[in-house]
Amino acid sequence: MVEAAIAEHGLIGDLHSAALVSTDGSVDWFCCPRFDSPTVFGALLDDEKGGHFRIRPALDTYDAKQMYHPDTAVLITRFITESGVSEVLDFMPPAGPDVTDRHRIVRMMRCVRGAMSFDVDIAPRFDYGRTRHALHIGDHGAVFATDDLTLTLHGVREPGDPPPNHVAVDDGDLRVRVDLKAGDLRGFVLEAGADGPPRKLRVADLQGLFDETVGFWRIWLGRSTYKGRWREMLGRSAITLKLMTYRPTGALVAAPTAALPEQIGGERNWDYRYTWVRDASFSVYALLKMGFTGEAAQFVGWLRDRVAEAHDTGSPLKIMYRVDGTSDLVEEELPHWSGHRGSRPVRIGNGAADQLQLDIYGEALDSISFADRHGIAYGHRGWLQIGRVLDWLARNWDQPEEGIWETRGGRKDFTYGRLMSWVAFDRGIRMAGERGRPGDVAGWTEARDAIYDQIMTRGFDEERQAFVQHYDDKVLDSSLLRMSTVGFVVPTDPMWHSTLAAMEDELVTDSLVYRYDPAASPDGLRGSEGTFSLCSFMYVDALARAGRLEDSRLAFEKMLTYANHVGLFSEEIALTGEQIGNFPQAFTHLALIDAAITLDEALGA
Repeated sequence: MVEAAIAEHGLIGDLHSAALVSTDGSVDWFCCPRFDSPTVFGALLDDEKGGHFRIRPALDTYDAKQMYHPDTAVLITRFITESGVSEVLDFMPPAGPDVTDRHRIVRMMRCVRGAMSFDVDIAPRFDYGRTRHALHIGDHGAVFATDDLTLTLHGVREPGDPPPNHVAVDDGDLRVRVDLKAGDLRGFVLEAGADGPPRKLRVADLQGLFDETVGFWRIWLGRSTYKGRWREMLGRSAITLKLMTYRPTGALVAAPTAALPEQIGGERNWDYRYTWVRDASFSVYALLKMGFTGEAAQFVGWLRDRVAEAHDTGSPLKIMYRVDGTSDLVEEELPHWSGHRGSRPVRIGNGAADQLQLDIYGEALDSISFADRHGIAYGHRGWLQIGRVLDWLARNWDQPEEGIWETRGGRKDFTYGRLMSWVAFDRGIRMAGERGRPGDVAGWTEARDAIYDQIMTRGFDEERQAFVQHYDDKVLDSSLLRMSTVGFVVPTDPMWHSTLAAMEDELVTDSLVYRYDPAASPDGLRGSEGTFSLCSFMYVDALARAGRLEDSRLAFEKMLTYANHVGLFSEEIALTGEQIGNFPQAFTHLALIDAAITLDEALGA
């Protein structure tokens, strides 16, 4: 079989890990016990060797539809046949704030009309398919065991139910057929870290887990203060971001997946199951603007710890970390996996972790400053650590770096890195003045003004009448769409309007925006990529700030049509409209929220 398309999946999770469920009822991706752990199910990257947990009608022909239970992270896959209609409800009951090995995937099967038989196929492949497991079948379920991880399958039976029929075991895999008629509700709970053998569960147990999970998500989403035009879309984006947040630390992963290609068949296949300082800093704005103060405060605390470590070690911030704050992200390849639709190599870990990317200091300080103005204040020790980081940046901002896009074509004087270094100093100076805090404000001011002058003289190309990607070329870069957002240029500046016009000529196709042109700016990698959805929403934001509200709103509405069937966005969109890259991507949903709120405010004004 061929892997289901990236967009043909919905996301479920328990705030420690997450799973992707395809529109034909297959759990194609699940890492346990947390986001960056090895896979248990990885069919998304290799349908034959990756492992899966499939529940689908025992028929060759059926229609499948997928939706979320309203205002929740409970996914419903509906199967429609001539003989009946049934549903599979998938969810993971939220895990607590403490680190735990106990995680559950609940799969409820409900027959709505007529009758239907389901084929259930459970084929785990532990540790990216590198570790074999033993299967033990008991009276009430089964156990899939390795030395490092055990999964327990609990079955649901009511008194008088016949035992499951057509039970088959094949080299450690389990296959079962379940027959249902209208009104029947049965299912399974797949549990990691179970205490004891498989338990006999009743329908009431499943219903209790369902009610508890629905209640959690509706209470959480009810805290949103957003009342704008796109409530349903922003609510779904907020739930998606929450699903990608590691509850024990508040760290937000860039995506719950690894090695999904930016070009089908290409080599741009990276592991995104980590926390980027840049991406997660953006979350502070989105969360606070939607009223989720607790989540924003927790991430600011996580970021404060990373800043403290940078001070203690005398080294700059890493660009990314694991969700627990460690930074052992050694990159390796999985040669035994074919990759999504033949896209090799399959990479885990991320070698870009040790790159120098100066923009992260601006993103970090901007989010800290924004949080500080909204009541999430830094204490004395935290402020001293910020001051030392700014002192380091004052000595190091004027040097080549790898840049925001983590290219592997060598260090350059990237304009965006300089821009965000300017932001870092500007926000530090403002915090010192507003709070009366000590620091080398004179030195920071000197550095800020030097960066401003450098960008205006070397970062703006007179021939192109546009700000460019780096000082040694005329290449455009859509990361610079943030220049007006962060306050470096005013949206009415002719230099800014001509930059927007140049980007529209070269990087924008309808509402879709490329990061840059790899052919014009070699990035050390073969092949090309799709348009970058983050940049498309940044374009919406920039248009709104520039007063082009009709263009902004049309571009935004067009972008919403590229969401998948349940409102999720991957990293990129191919010119065919297909979603590519890791999925769903936090950065995209963060930018969607920011663009919607900016556009709402502009339209309201």
